[in-house]
Amino acid sequence: MNNNEIFEASKKYMPGGVNSPVRAYNGFDINPPIIKQGKGVRIYDEEGNEYIDFVLAWGPLILGHCDEDVVEAISKTACNAIAFGAPTRLELELSKFICETVDNVEMIRMVNSGTEATMSAVKLARGYTKKSKILKFSGCYHGHFEGFLVEAGSGVLTAGIAGSAGIPSETVENTLVAEYNNIESIRKVFEEQGDNIAAVIIEPVAGNMGVIVAKEEFLRELRVLCDKYGALLIFDEVMSGFRVAYKGAQSLFGVKPDLVTYAKIMGGGLPSGAYGGKKEIMQMLSPIGPVYQAGTMSGNPIVMAAGLTTLKKLYENPMIYKHIEEIGDRLEQGIKEASKENKIPVVINRAGGMFTIFFTEKETIESYADVKNCDNDRFKRYFIHMIKKGINMPPSQFEALFLSAKHSSEDIDKFIEAFKSFEG
Repeated sequence: MNNNEIFEASKKYMPGGVNSPVRAYNGFDINPPIIKQGKGVRIYDEEGNEYIDFVLAWGPLILGHCDEDVVEAISKTACNAIAFGAPTRLELELSKFICETVDNVEMIRMVNSGTEATMSAVKLARGYTKKSKILKFSGCYHGHFEGFLVEAGSGVLTAGIAGSAGIPSETVENTLVAEYNNIESIRKVFEEQGDNIAAVIIEPVAGNMGVIVAKEEFLRELRVLCDKYGALLIFDEVMSGFRVAYKGAQSLFGVKPDLVTYAKIMGGGLPSGAYGGKKEIMQMLSPIGPVYQAGTMSGNPIVMAAGLTTLKKLYENPMIYKHIEEIGDRLEQGIKEASKENKIPVVINRAGGMFTIFFTEKETIESYADVKNCDNDRFKRYFIHMIKKGINMPPSQFEALFLSAKHSSEDIDKFIEAFKSFEG
């Protein structure tokens, strides 16, 4: 079966033929390639077509596809342990490693996805503060938990919808929304609702409305307001954790969160998630506290082995981040030069190995409002052009592209050359 035959057959058994909406390439005139194999930064579809991958499973594969050490860890573990639903030494080793090498994480709880991590962190914050409301920001996507799907980014923004059907209004009445990077916006919300706010959740480097880095003064003001009103500050580092730096986006700012959520890289490419923070807060969790959260597959030994191997490799090899920064800068400068030559106005936002090319006449992109005014029609033409040139990238103007330890200067040059041939 070729790509189209497989995709058309999939529609008979899976809604839209996919298990996550953005994979369907809705709004484009092409069907998605059906990926069969990956090694390093090369992926291959069912027809044998080769692509240089800048999606990397939406961020987790910072070491590239099928890294030899990660594959070996998975293989060795799977020979003796697939799942127990019981304590294992591997979950201790990964938990200890994260707590000892990452700032502001004194205790941690393993879960199975980013959505599970963020929704659990919010429940914990509500249990700790005994308050009900949460504050999020327009364009930030924290998973598909009902309370987060208000002015969310990611696939919700790509689909052009305000939220999601199937969510009763009462389930989002405790969700407050402010504008990313707008200090007056958060001050106003706290003045009106501060005594009722349990937590503020934010991507310190947003990746789900495209890459937007929070301003340090904005995060500092959030910390001040949370302390003033007794709310917890949650950094959603599902995407940015271990990527923009080993210690995550929180290491880029002089602001300490109370709780941090992780997923993606921490699982080495396998389904994973975690949330951690101050000991006094984490001890509110069952079985030693009143906030109940559980999961049959939490701490799965194969996931723990893949995650531990990945994080150790990153921690012990800081040159990986130096390499990613160097090729990221090379890519950014090359695209800027090409866009000037071709008279295609763009803004490039980048944080380490995360970046987005926004097609816009604006000089900066700093908020959800800025993002919504980008030229999505031009992006669609650009996307189709790039994938035909063998460059795999997210099919959305509102997502991040990712770099890895395995991307070479030659790979970056091929991206730039493909971009240069795009006529707009």
